[in-house]
Amino acid sequence: MAEPDQWRHMASAPKNGSRILVTIRPSEQGAAEVDLAYWSHGDQFGPEGWRASDSSPGRIIAYPEPELKCWMPMPAANLSRSSMPSPWEGEDEQQLDGSGI
Repeated sequence: MAEPDQWRHMASAPKNGSRILVTIRPSEQGAAEVDLAYWSHGDQFGPEGWRASDSSPGRIIAYPEPELKCWMPMPAANLSRSSMPSPWEGEDEQQLDGSGI
């Protein structure tokens, strides 16, 4: 099983509604950052897609697929870690999870 604190390709991210950490690509709005997100199958508030976990009815924060670079499972509680992991800053061509595909 892969290490829980490893960044992985978005293609392998779970689309079952579970919360995951994602690296948001840098843009003219700011540097790359990490957010907590989940896959929504769509509802009366918005279409299917990635949403920030702090979305609420009437205030959906949606992430288009190209905006998300990679993902990581939620780390286990660790009282010695005081912040989220750093965003992935490697090249897109590099393997994030070691797969040869």
